[in-house]
Amino acid sequence: MTWYRAGRRDSFSVEPTGRSDEEVRMRAAVHTAANQPMRIEQLADPRPKAGEVAIDVRSCGVCHTDLHVLRGELPFPTPTVLGHEVAGVVAEIGSGVTDLAVGDRVVTSFIMPCGQCEQCRRGNEEICQRFFEFNRGRGRLYDDETRLFRPDGEPVWMYSMGGLAERCVTPATAVFRVPDGVGLTDVASVGCSTMTAYGALRHAADVRVGDTVAVVAAGGVGSALIQLAAVFGAAMIIAVDISEEKLARARELGATHTVNSAEADAPAVIRELTGGRGVDVAFEALGAVPTFTIARDAVVEGGQIVVVGIAPRGTTGEFDLATIARRKLQIKGSYGAKPRRDMPVLLDLVARGLLRPQNAISRHYPFEQVQDAYDALGRGEIVGRAVIDIG
Repeated sequence: MTWYRAGRRDSFSVEPTGRSDEEVRMRAAVHTAANQPMRIEQLADPRPKAGEVAIDVRSCGVCHTDLHVLRGELPFPTPTVLGHEVAGVVAEIGSGVTDLAVGDRVVTSFIMPCGQCEQCRRGNEEICQRFFEFNRGRGRLYDDETRLFRPDGEPVWMYSMGGLAERCVTPATAVFRVPDGVGLTDVASVGCSTMTAYGALRHAADVRVGDTVAVVAAGGVGSALIQLAAVFGAAMIIAVDISEEKLARARELGATHTVNSAEADAPAVIRELTGGRGVDVAFEALGAVPTFTIARDAVVEGGQIVVVGIAPRGTTGEFDLATIARRKLQIKGSYGAKPRRDMPVLLDLVARGLLRPQNAISRHYPFEQVQDAYDALGRGEIVGRAVIDIG
């Protein structure tokens, strides 16, 4: 059996037309059924087609959205490879890719814009129609095919690029060079949690210098929201969580105040901290009814409630319609940033030391312990972000 190892073979531009039984193989963590542990399997080495890039994965962030899929809370076909916070090295490029080269150190965005649909043409890459139709709907890339196969030819589906593997393939529109001097492990989470936070702050809420914000749930995305709110110049950043450990980390990341919602009436405390008015913007960063309720009740008249966390399908929050009108409240959803516009901005902030995503990373796991990482996430033990070290 021949195993693929990063840097083992020469790489080149290629648009394969078929598969061979003698293909080089790689390891991948395969999700086979809801609430069953992932299994590390040998899959055929994925190859890029036109407009795509193959990446030797060095690190992959552990995201709560993956956990929803593992638990069956977000319907998705199986078998599949999860993982969408990827940092690595370009191994191969497909035809038509001219702005990347083999050997480039890169990070990916979890949103893979097609660049061609109506939403992408309007500049709304974060809600790319083809991404949701083909990838989030069916686990495929934009020719309606996966790039992953078991040795017997059985297809394995892809959640984004399927980054919990030694190699992944993604459209080049989702791949960005990492600045010199920045560690790959440090920026794995930029492509999802940081990009999600930036989209919520910059595009959904348009946070300005001097604004007051609350971040409800100080996990991975919440940690990124706290860091970026400080970069944006927010005058008051109130972190809300039920974990004292997470609240302590939130203070290290830039929170000016913290509230333990298991011990206090969080909206009441937030109003007290803001002189009775409430915050200008409250970000719900978990995707749960209790956190949404806190965010809903914590904002000033005319304030914004921005829902960032991905909830299990069917989760509903309550809102009195008269209250929305009388208090002129704004309820917004935010799925992420605009990859081709915003990822270079975020990576520049990292390069200049203004944003330090590595400070939110609290655990590293070897690839063999990938399931342990998601089990810990499910138990609420991960402070900030965990990273799987693969290559």
